[in-house]
Amino acid sequence: MPQKYALLTATLVSSLLVFGAQARAENGVATDSILFGQAAVLGGPAAALGQGMKTGLNAAFEEINKKGGVHGRKLKLLSVDDGYEPEKSIVATKKLIEEDKVFALIGPVGTPTSAATQPIAAAAKVPFVGAFTGAGFLRNTKLENVVNVRASYDMETEAWVRHLTEDLKIKKIAIFYQDDAFGRAGLSGFKKAMEKRGLAIVAEGTYERNTVAVKTALLNIKREEPEAVVMVGAYKPCAEFIKLSRKVDFNPVFVNISFVGASALAKELGPEGKGVIVSQVVPFPWDASLKVVADYQAAIKAIDDKAEPEFVSLEGYLAGRLAIAALDKAGAGVSRESFLKAIKGTASFDFGGLTMTFGPDDNEGLDRVFMTVIQEDGKFKPVDKLTRVSSK
Repeated sequence: MPQKYALLTATLVSSLLVFGAQARAENGVATDSILFGQAAVLGGPAAALGQGMKTGLNAAFEEINKKGGVHGRKLKLLSVDDGYEPEKSIVATKKLIEEDKVFALIGPVGTPTSAATQPIAAAAKVPFVGAFTGAGFLRNTKLENVVNVRASYDMETEAWVRHLTEDLKIKKIAIFYQDDAFGRAGLSGFKKAMEKRGLAIVAEGTYERNTVAVKTALLNIKREEPEAVVMVGAYKPCAEFIKLSRKVDFNPVFVNISFVGASALAKELGPEGKGVIVSQVVPFPWDASLKVVADYQAAIKAIDDKAEPEFVSLEGYLAGRLAIAALDKAGAGVSRESFLKAIKGTASFDFGGLTMTFGPDDNEGLDRVFMTVIQEDGKFKPVDKLTRVSSK
């Protein structure tokens, strides 16, 4: 009998060791948890962007964790501040992958930072999910580790020019942009949209990333008297540009890209924000008639009762929901490879009135762009057609 029990015990221990080894085979995956990493701007003049994505991701993860997690595993997020600088983002990303052993990267913020870090993730075969950027290079389906949630900057800039020229009959349009890969991505899309209509850009002005040095750009653009100024930047410099414009009685139609961080922009502008337009790539965060938005509102309140709905944290929440759906579909024996296959091999995911679609030649879940306008009270109004709004 003792020998029989000894043999049984040895077999059981061996099985448990094998099971444990399998459970720990993929970095970031433990028997009771899965660890995601986020390298994003959490401080400085673009902090609201990284913080918003972090809030949304945590809200989605906590929502599922309260239900027991995914296949018995709780989801964890490790967020690291990269200062919105490529060099710091490289260091942060390498640490997350090599030292912290995250399963996947999720919710990174910015074009220049993503351009610097996506190749690092690709080399390590780490998924790169839900980047807060519409940069075209991330839409290249040959990048096997990349999954996008939002529409591209080309789609946003096309929508800008279409609404300005068709709704408002404006042809004299200038551009203010951040002088880096992000700004140039927006500039490229804007040029395409203008050239498509046989229009020339009347003026350009730039500023340096992580600064609010916008006066020279303002002078260069104002000199050409454009009817509209489209803006590819973060909320603080864009707000500074608009506020200074108001002071010198320069009041064209201002149109901002979604990356700006709409709620942060409205807060920075205060009463000067009336009539400013922001293009968006996620549903209206205050429209609780859409189930996924109602879920989002409840989820952010559950982790912070002072949290208010806004576009950036909703985008983070949607990225989190996509990750959860992929983990669920991949099964208990999830690997990075099966996680990515679960997304790209599934035609569509329905998150309660919002559908993300993917395919062999499509790594972008959403492709809708709509326009919103800041009201006198600082709130946003979604519009199907632009109309002239006095800033006075």
